[in-house]
Formats: sequence, C-alpha cells, structure tokens
Amino acid sequence: LSLDEAYLDVTENLCGLPTASDTAAEIRACIFAETGLTASAGVSYNKFLAKLASDMRKPNGQFVIPPQRGAEFIKHLPVKKFHDVGPVTAEKMNALGIQTGADLRAQSLEFLQQHFGRSGAWYYAIARGEDDRLVQPNRLRKSSGSETTFSEDRLLPAEIEAGVLEMADDVWAWCEKNQSFGATVTVKIKFADFRIITRSRPSSRPVTTRELLHEFSLALVRSIYPVTTGIRLVGVSVAKFSSDDDAQLDLQLSKPD
Repeated sequence: LSLDEAYLDVTENLCGLPTASDTAAEIRACIFAETGLTASAGVSYNKFLAKLASDMRKPNGQFVIPPQRGAEFIKHLPVKKFHDVGPVTAEKMNALGIQTGADLRAQSLEFLQQHFGRSGAWYYAIARGEDDRLVQPNRLRKSSGSETTFSEDRLLPAEIEAGVLEMADDVWAWCEKNQSFGATVTVKIKFADFRIITRSRPSSRPVTTRELLHEFSLALVRSIYPVTTGIRLVGVSVAKFSSDDDAQLDLQLSKPD
C-alpha cells in the first residue's frame, strides 16, 4: 500500500491462527520484538474498510470492523476521511451537500457518475461498505528508490554528490538482488526552504551497472548547480523496470554487427 503499510489476505490462514484479529496482534508483536517499533492494524472484510480501520487506533493498536457493522461505520464517517477521497474531491462533495458516508449513500449512481465520472461507481459502492478488490501480493514493482535527510544542510558539490552516490548504491543493491533494472533514473532534491525538485533521465536501455547509475545520478544532480540554498535531502530512484533477461535481450538486439 505504501512504504510502511501493506494489505494481507488471511481468508486462508497459513499460520493456523483462529481469527484475523489474532493474526494482526501476532504481526504487531513480531514487529515490536524485532524492531522496537509500534504498529497499528485494521481488520475488516475488504480492503477499503481495513484501511479505514487501520487509522482508528494509531500509533499502537488495532480496530475491527465486522461485516455487520461495515455500512454503519461508514455512515457516520466524514467523506474527507475516506481513503482515496482527496482534499479536492472532498471539497467538491461538500459543495454538493455530501458531508458523511450517509450523505454519499443517499445519492443515486447516476448522480455520482454525473459529478464524478468513472469514480462515481466506486463512491456508490464504498458508501455501502462494498469493495471487491482482491489483495494482489505479486504486483510488478514500478520503481525503487532511496533517500536520506542530512544532519546539516549541504552546499558543497562534493558533499551533495557523496550523498547522491550513497543513495544510488542503496538502489543498485536492490536492483542487483532482484535482477530488476530500470531505464529511468530520477534524482530528488529538497532544499532548506522545503522546496522540492526532481530531475529525471530516461534511457533507451536499462541501467544494468552501478557505474552507469552513478553516471546518470551525478549528471542529474550537477544540472542544478550552482547551489545557493542548502540542500536538506537527496534521493535516487529508478523506474521503468525490465527483467535481467529483457535487459540482456535489449543489449543483444542493440549490438552492432
């Protein structure tokens, strides 16, 4: 779901635990035992409600929404707290008199489609506690990245580039381990005044060596010089993945006779 969140389908409980609540409690206990970090969990009968439930007992608890309470739970919740309803959409709903889940459920499918297009059917369903999306644990990863916040703002090119290379090495370690190589490299920069900029470089071929990733990353960060405001954070990411076999095939097809 994000860097520190994930869905888990326990319809078939591989650990033999009797309930989803027991599973959530066990996972939270393991996280704390191994990392010393607390975690929250949401338990329900679909992804939409599980996500909403996960926000109810942060930072260290869990909340259950059983099937018989799904529609009732949504009924009293402000639409601005709905997962996938952003600030702009929430503002538009509010302007239409839709403040809560009950207000959303009172609208017809035709009304919601008229005002929200293809998303109208989704809003119609979730207002009733319905979400048929499956948990898909094997989706292809779209990107891999690493970033770091400096202890002190950096102005000197050598110090900035050292941070960029360190992040590039983190990314390369993941790429090499998973034999996934991206054809687009992006460098992210956050300044001391909180401005964020990115610079990207697409390539016709996957970046299949650490040296090439270094070369691209340094070229991108050097494009922002001279630096007049301290840099607080740097990040490097790769995207547009292909497998190792695809990369080798691409190189072979591109090889001159």
